[in-house]
Amino acid sequence: MSSLTNGSLLISQPFLGDPNFERSVVLLCRHSDDDGSFGLMLNRPTTVTLGDAMSLPDGDEHPAAKLVLHVGGPVQPDTLHYLHRRPDIPGAEPISQDVYWGGDFEVLLGLVASGGLTENDLRLYVGYSGWTAGQLAGEVQENTWIVHPNAAGKVFTLTTDAFWQAILREKGGRYRVLSNYPVDPRLN
Repeated sequence: MSSLTNGSLLISQPFLGDPNFERSVVLLCRHSDDDGSFGLMLNRPTTVTLGDAMSLPDGDEHPAAKLVLHVGGPVQPDTLHYLHRRPDIPGAEPISQDVYWGGDFEVLLGLVASGGLTENDLRLYVGYSGWTAGQLAGEVQENTWIVHPNAAGKVFTLTTDAFWQAILREKGGRYRVLSNYPVDPRLN
């Protein structure tokens, strides 16, 4: 499916019954019709910081210790993934213009310590969202997801609290109406 490309956003339909992805926005980091798809849920911050989850050089004094962890998805919640805007981090994979995934974690920590990478240009995720070959295309066909192509740059521009609603409003038309869909329509 041509709309499923690296850097696309997957916006869950408002009536999705899966609590893992309810009102979620997922950045598609890697998509292959043959190998499946890998993404990170963008709008699920936790109350846990990187310093809470792992030991860092200089402990709680390291600037990275206060960075908030987000839930990237329900798969392998014991893994750490990160998105950033630094193409010079060795091993970082380009997702789209000005958005990179992963890379050398020690270099990343050094950039945070030196102020060369701030929380405005870095997001940390535990776990990820994954689909087997053909699974995501099937879900898109079944209208589980709304695809917003080439929108990876939104990662750093919208607040997580209103991200789902703001992305739908930005798409306009019928999506603007969906953005106001109540969490539980039975309560209306």
